Amino acid sequence: MDLGIAGVAAITAIAYVVGLLVKASPLRNKWIPIICAATGAVLGIAGLFVMPDFPAGDVISAAAVGIVSGLAATGLDQTVKQVCTDGTCRDV
Repeated sequence: MDLGIAGVAAITAIAYVVGLLVKASPLRNKWIPIICAATGAVLGIAGLFVMPDFPAGDVISAAAVGIVSGLAATGLDQTVKQVCTDGTCRDV
């Protein structure tokens, strides 16, 4: 199965869902970026061993790719939040 860069997008999507779960939990929102980054790191390391075309060749690089993907999920959430501040999305 040739995933290539789609594996990185999958990590971002999973980290985004984890962030939404944390947001719905009693944990404070300040922990969301840290939890998304940690989730991304774990998934990045797993991706190194599971996905043949994962864009990293060693554990440290895989963790870094995962961390960046996890933090991208947080950034995506904040972008949507800023664009849709009044309940309706503005044209971007």
